[in-house]
Amino acid sequence: MAPFLVRAVNTAVDSENRIHDDRVAAEYGFRGGLVPGVTVYGYMASAVIEHFGPEWLEHGAIDVRFFQPFYEGEQVEVSIAEQDQGRIKVETGRASGIAWIDDTAPPADYPAGHPMPDRVPASRETLRVGTILGTIEKTLDLSQPGMSAPLEAWIGPECFAHPAILLALANEILLSNYILGPWIHSSSEVRNFASARDGELLHVRGKIVDAYERKGHEFVVLDVAILAGERPLSRIRHTAIWKLRK
Repeated sequence: MAPFLVRAVNTAVDSENRIHDDRVAAEYGFRGGLVPGVTVYGYMASAVIEHFGPEWLEHGAIDVRFFQPFYEGEQVEVSIAEQDQGRIKVETGRASGIAWIDDTAPPADYPAGHPMPDRVPASRETLRVGTILGTIEKTLDLSQPGMSAPLEAWIGPECFAHPAILLALANEILLSNYILGPWIHSSSEVRNFASARDGELLHVRGKIVDAYERKGHEFVVLDVAILAGERPLSRIRHTAIWKLRK
């Protein structure tokens, strides 16, 4: 399979997370604002869908890790290599993942729904393991610019939501519950159970399942479930560096 090529877009330059701003990112040793991890994931997922077909949106899995950033305008080359047991390795040189078709039934132990509280500053005290996050309710609108740019926000003639659009909801639930400084999405383990369509009302539930310090960075790990009504769409183990070492 030929490499999947796309020109990176910093889809979050105007976001609250100032790690995507050139000046702020430079304070942390980067040479420009970071292209979001969920956007890079979207490029990788597009290559995965080319390999497996749209079935992956409903029976797919991927574990992906980001270890170096992309910057606005850089070319992203996504390569795929066959692995054992029908799995593939997906690489960009700065992010790597393993993807496969997964027919495992959706688990029943979703994080509980919880009213959205007032946002609080992120700290070791407020990001305690076991904390139930406030639930996001939002109508999916694929007409708006999304985290998949420059790719379309939908997949195929059925206009299923692009995988980057859904993974961005795992970032959104963290931002909706906490006031954060510059932060970085570092990895995700995604399990897909159904496709999302434009106009569906989505519920995003979450729970903090781990928190730790490594090399001066403070990490938080979320268990996130995305549902359309009672229909499970995705389950995500989502890891972020919520406090960066300068």
